[in-house]
Amino acid sequence: MPTYSFEEYTQVTHVMHDDAAVAGKDRHRTIPGDRQPAARPAARPLRKAQRMEQYEPDSLSAAQRAAMRRSLTNGRAALTRRSLLRASGALALGGLAGLSGCGIPPARREGQGPAPTDHSAAEKRVAFSNWTQYIDLSEDEKRRPTLEAFTRRTGIAVTYTEDINDNVEFFGKIKPQLAAGQDTGRDLICVTDWLAARIIRLGWAQKLDPANLPTAYANLAPQFRRPDWDPGRAHSYPWTGISTVIAYNAKATGGRRVDSVTQLLDDPRLKGRVAFLSEMRDTVGMTLLDMGKDPGKVTAADYDAAIGRLRKGVETRQIRRFTGNDYTADLGKGDLAACLAWAGDLIQLQADNPDVKFAIPAAGYLTSTDDLLVPAGARHKTNAERLIDYYYEPPVAARLAAYINYVCPVEGVRGELARIDPAMAANTLILPDRATAAKSHAFRSLDSAEETAFEEKFAKLIGA
Repeated sequence: MPTYSFEEYTQVTHVMHDDAAVAGKDRHRTIPGDRQPAARPAARPLRKAQRMEQYEPDSLSAAQRAAMRRSLTNGRAALTRRSLLRASGALALGGLAGLSGCGIPPARREGQGPAPTDHSAAEKRVAFSNWTQYIDLSEDEKRRPTLEAFTRRTGIAVTYTEDINDNVEFFGKIKPQLAAGQDTGRDLICVTDWLAARIIRLGWAQKLDPANLPTAYANLAPQFRRPDWDPGRAHSYPWTGISTVIAYNAKATGGRRVDSVTQLLDDPRLKGRVAFLSEMRDTVGMTLLDMGKDPGKVTAADYDAAIGRLRKGVETRQIRRFTGNDYTADLGKGDLAACLAWAGDLIQLQADNPDVKFAIPAAGYLTSTDDLLVPAGARHKTNAERLIDYYYEPPVAARLAAYINYVCPVEGVRGELARIDPAMAANTLILPDRATAAKSHAFRSLDSAEETAFEEKFAKLIGA
């Protein structure tokens, strides 16, 4: 089996990080009620990784590299509040396996060794690694109110570190210790669903104790209860969700509502003023849904049919272009009449421009998650579980949702959020109602061969 050299891994990640630095600064908004700046919503993360092979081919294909750079320079990664790397599968299938060439031993599967000793009772502390600007702050941005309240209530001191800048970089940081069966120094981590799936599959996430998570279990929204990569949420709980929907400028459409991919592709009144996203899963997944196909069960034939439908839109010039986060300016100005968009971004766009509207297609939309895990070897598992459970209390979840403006995975939050900001509480981009949540779908996990084939076809479609 060929291996991916550490030198090549380093070269690729350095190129990607350089691209990310050029992609632009984080954008900030003011949260009503708090008036503190908060970073822009992040782009959607990668989809499920349940079926990834344990030993994927380690060299990235040209299509995977192209997808990676698209995400960093003007795609989901460039859009994020944190300069993260959510490249569309390329890294999950290539870069993440790269450290295997460095002499790191094979994964210790869960159950193959003694369970780590939990020191929670004797050591009243917990170490939590998260993305930057992904938790509520005080008005002076010097305190984290919900964490402070947790410590006051429980006596558990939280060491909170914003040391996750991208999934691949972070995984490369903790993988040697996990593979060696060592403590990473972290009791709780927050990673995108595809990486969470990989860590779980490798046996590097501890199984959670339901007895320590009564609130989380009771309040987890049904939409997030059954990921195919972690049945029953045995190892993970979502921190937040990110969705892809349709956005339109009502002034540019003459007041007409745009609420389907069919309209984007076929309405002659929108010709040349339509954009799709440069992320494969978003664009193809939304197209599949419009065609009556479930992206969670996509076949090669389904995928080819969706690519063919999109290609027709390119050839007829119905589609103006495939965009990353730069659709926001064009949509606000009316240069684009309608497009696919990342839901969290629309909250700020609507605040800035009342002509910007969004629609949840009747056919459905895509949602993914950032997830909390307790890594293998963590010293304070029970304390970490108590912290997870705490963030599923509606008042705490409401404070977090008001600050980060992502889909809240906690049931029963609406009343609490209404006390902070009634408009947010009514916004289905933050709190999907039952009908909206029922339309949520996920793009299924892809193995390495599928990933390469799908990305190559998509790259040809968008001219990348």
